[in-house]
Amino acid sequence: MMKKLVFLTSRFPFPLDKGDKLRAYHQLRELSKHCEIHLISLSREKVLPSQRDQLEKYCASVTIYNISVFHSFLGLVWALFRGKPFQVGLFFHRGIKNKISAQLKTIQPDHIYCQLIRVAEYVKDEFHIHKTIDFMDVLSKGIERRIATSPFYLKRLLEIESERLKIYENIMFEYFDTHTIISAQDQELIYHTQREEIGIIPNGIDTEYFSPNETTAKPYTFLFNGNMQYQPNVTSAIYIVEKIMPLVWQKHPQATLLISGTSPTPEVKSLASERVTVTGWMDDIRDAYNQARIFIAPMQIGTGLQNKLLEAMAMNLPCVTSKLANNALKAVHNETILIGKSKEEYAELMCHLIESEETRTRLGLAGKEFVTHNFNWESTVNQLRQLMRL
Repeated sequence: MMKKLVFLTSRFPFPLDKGDKLRAYHQLRELSKHCEIHLISLSREKVLPSQRDQLEKYCASVTIYNISVFHSFLGLVWALFRGKPFQVGLFFHRGIKNKISAQLKTIQPDHIYCQLIRVAEYVKDEFHIHKTIDFMDVLSKGIERRIATSPFYLKRLLEIESERLKIYENIMFEYFDTHTIISAQDQELIYHTQREEIGIIPNGIDTEYFSPNETTAKPYTFLFNGNMQYQPNVTSAIYIVEKIMPLVWQKHPQATLLISGTSPTPEVKSLASERVTVTGWMDDIRDAYNQARIFIAPMQIGTGLQNKLLEAMAMNLPCVTSKLANNALKAVHNETILIGKSKEEYAELMCHLIESEETRTRLGLAGKEFVTHNFNWESTVNQLRQLMRL
């Protein structure tokens, strides 16, 4: 008989427009081959029946609890006075916690897998059930890295949130039996004396799905994509257009840039021009990769493994990125990827790729081989199963 697994997420894992959704979806798909899965998701957005259908084929049951604006407000007030992170308060509601507790008594799972500390409050006291917390990346460090580039009126708030998250990550470590994280880099950023016990479970890439269409025209020289309301992506998009591209245009005025991804902020939309296209959500993100010749991701802040780099490399695109983004990827400079440190270095590398078809082809092929060999959903989920003893 298959063991029962309750899989708890802070967002419904479809559509795959955010990194946590993508990770949950593919883990659910692979785990469903070995476990009876009961998915419990919070959602601050309406989930369409067609979206629900995408998960029901992998799960014995799917439960969605809607978090209204009023619920989020109450959660923020609760977090404020209880010293909890606002990231946790936004997703917490006492009534939902009671419902989940009742569900667990009915399901009687063998294991609970909790994605992100945002939802840890809902199951942390279920001491009779073996539990795993997926930190995924380090929220406290992600917030800390945003402080320097944020407006002055947000700096103190972000400092408080970062400190609360550090404390909360430490506390939640003790409530769970096993722990996972996306990369060794992120493991080192957890402030806990036993952080080396955290299992490193990277993301994978579906190389059959992310496969280049060589017949597609490539009207864009460069591509940057991602969730365009996520601050690290917003910061990077602005940096590319305002700092790097002017240097590239000095040598190659014909170069064009495509910025794609869900929910672009007004700041991102304002970057559009004759040589810069901002698309917003695309039904098939492969269209963006197929339409560009070079992928650029000079991430300045943020944590975790960049799915955008895995996807771009799987699509045979030569990639230029930052040391920060590559720390989790561990690709080798000038063998499978190019790494810049300043706007001048990024521009120089990008110009070289424009000018050298040989380098573009070599890096594109090497990058695809690298991600195919090192990032596979089946193997990473097998590691997760061994850790959870499922």
